[in-house]
Amino acid sequence: MGQKFVCNCNGTMPLDAKALGVTMHNSLCRQEVGSFLKGLDSPESIVVACTQEASLFGELANQSEKPLIAPLKFVNIREVAGWTQEAKTSGPKIAALLALSEMPEAEAVPVVNYESQGRLLILGPGAQAIPWAERFQTSLDVSVLCTEPSELPLARDYPIYSGAVTKLDGYLGKFTVTWEAQNPIDLEMCTRCGACLESCPENAIDLSFQIDLNKCKAHRSCVTACASIGAISFDREERERISEFDLVLDLRQNPSMRMSQTPQGYFAPGSDPLEQALILNQLLEMVGEFEKPKYFVYNDKLCAHGRNGKVGCSACIDVCSTGAISSLFKNCQGAVEVNPNLCMGCGACSTVCPSGAMRYNYPSVSHQGKELKTIASVFNAEAAKLNLDLSPSLLLHNFKAGTELIDSLGRSAHVLPKQFEGLPAFVVPYGIEHIASTGLELWLGALSYGFAELILLLSGDEDPAYRDALINQVKLANSILNAYGFDNRIQLLMADSQDDLNSVSKVMGNLRQRGSLKAICAPASFGLSNQKRETLEAVLEYLQKQAKTRLPEAGAPLPKNSLLGGLKINRDACTLCMSCVGSCPEGALLDNVDEPILSFIEKQCVQCGICVQTCPENALGLDPRLQSVEQRKQKQTLNETQAFHCISCGKPFGTTKMVDLMLAKLGAHSAFSGAAMDRLKMCGDCRVVDMVKKEL
Repeated sequence: MGQKFVCNCNGTMPLDAKALGVTMHNSLCRQEVGSFLKGLDSPESIVVACTQEASLFGELANQSEKPLIAPLKFVNIREVAGWTQEAKTSGPKIAALLALSEMPEAEAVPVVNYESQGRLLILGPGAQAIPWAERFQTSLDVSVLCTEPSELPLARDYPIYSGAVTKLDGYLGKFTVTWEAQNPIDLEMCTRCGACLESCPENAIDLSFQIDLNKCKAHRSCVTACASIGAISFDREERERISEFDLVLDLRQNPSMRMSQTPQGYFAPGSDPLEQALILNQLLEMVGEFEKPKYFVYNDKLCAHGRNGKVGCSACIDVCSTGAISSLFKNCQGAVEVNPNLCMGCGACSTVCPSGAMRYNYPSVSHQGKELKTIASVFNAEAAKLNLDLSPSLLLHNFKAGTELIDSLGRSAHVLPKQFEGLPAFVVPYGIEHIASTGLELWLGALSYGFAELILLLSGDEDPAYRDALINQVKLANSILNAYGFDNRIQLLMADSQDDLNSVSKVMGNLRQRGSLKAICAPASFGLSNQKRETLEAVLEYLQKQAKTRLPEAGAPLPKNSLLGGLKINRDACTLCMSCVGSCPEGALLDNVDEPILSFIEKQCVQCGICVQTCPENALGLDPRLQSVEQRKQKQTLNETQAFHCISCGKPFGTTKMVDLMLAKLGAHSAFSGAAMDRLKMCGDCRVVDMVKKEL
């Protein structure tokens, strides 16, 4: 156990020091700061229950004569508990948050590196791009690509190109820009001597040193005037230019990159001067070497993206807002490829991935599971000790925007208690890197650990695709709970922005009036695995044991986006060709070496649909449903039939139905008349022998 420094912030929080087992301070950041300084001499870890003064305490720790041995951590209890309407009964929440702050940090993850030398391309109309180039030229290695002509500066201090962008991709330190030179005058070669201006009879050339093709009558006198330089050509063959840059400032009204989260190093403020000015400092700071976490882990062996040239699941590609994920087929086997430099760490790809091939790792599910288990356990134990009839509700939120929203709400509830509602005593906030990074296995796992409900706070800055994905996943999670006889316990709280206090306040007020819900089950003891399907199976098995109602024999229906389910089969159409077996990436479909039997293990199925697309008879269909754990583990027979036996040697090959179908389709063809028709009824070996005999 480390040291805990808890302060009631000048008596504004009615905290119970005895119940929390701490020494209560009144002004730790001011008159009682000596207590903190004394604590620095101890080898024990330190938790300060105040985030407002984190900078002050951190600076004091750095100035200490003794180097800090144990980690210094901070946790906010004021805005989320002490300043709320239910501060007096928030002891279990505060105890849980203090316990969480003492837990070990998540394991370090690999890093993704960037290197920028400051090569900046300013892209847009010359009248806007060139003034910005003049400002940046002393600080950055500037180039300009004019999409509309403008008067050129007198000095050639930086390269100026002209043309239309045909392709722009990349990221900080590695942007590749392709454009097409559309004007006869090549600004790279032009010396700006003005000879072409003097020679042009139509005055089609001005100080932009570009030819106005609407005025030009093709006298070519400018070509003659520029003959020694060669900067003007109406018949230039190589119009495409390619170059690399570290940074891109795109001033066009219609920028090349339209995704909601553009790559680092790319800025598209449009033509608004204020927006352009705000980017100035950001560009100057993006020179040097940088790194960020590698947020994901991808296992192509689990991926159900494609088989035999057929595309199955593309959920991660569809939801990615940065364009970081692309389809990759090799030898007809499909996988996805993730560019870690483009990945911004939202984690939505892992949330929608049905197989667990894409896994969020910052932090891992196993680490989050340990933290949630601790929060629920400490909260419930403290509530029992204080004789409070409370069960915790988990409020998931983004670290940055979500924390700011919750803190603002807490301050407003303290100052304007009649206008704003803070978090109820039973609502425990839990910050994560991005709200889209958690999914079904963590949510249901949290309920298994003793949380009564789970609320996901969206702060308004999420990509629409993330919101849609979360809506679908929440619907699926509640459908599973309903199948076990529980009511809906997972909900979205969608704020319009991180300043939208009224919406969040209204929901918190409704929760406080409703009161704490009872947990749906006794707390589970198992841990959450980083393997999605493994964790999900463990959670489903536990919830089934605690279920209020028994699942129907045929299974409970689930939404179409379900990662759980079975298969529907039209036995009359199925010929047992087994093409579906070869296409299944998860091994859910099985054949039989000795007999024509098609089997299925529902537990393995991720509802990717590759088998449905592969089936030549269109005999298969997905059946999203929830069956019992026992049923899902069993091998089910989807279809079986009699084997067809070779008319020559008697060896079984194919099925009677398949051979009959083949005979019916080929029987009318002249190439299969007489003895040739009989060969279709032979196995491969006998067919060859029969053909050789006929030749002899």
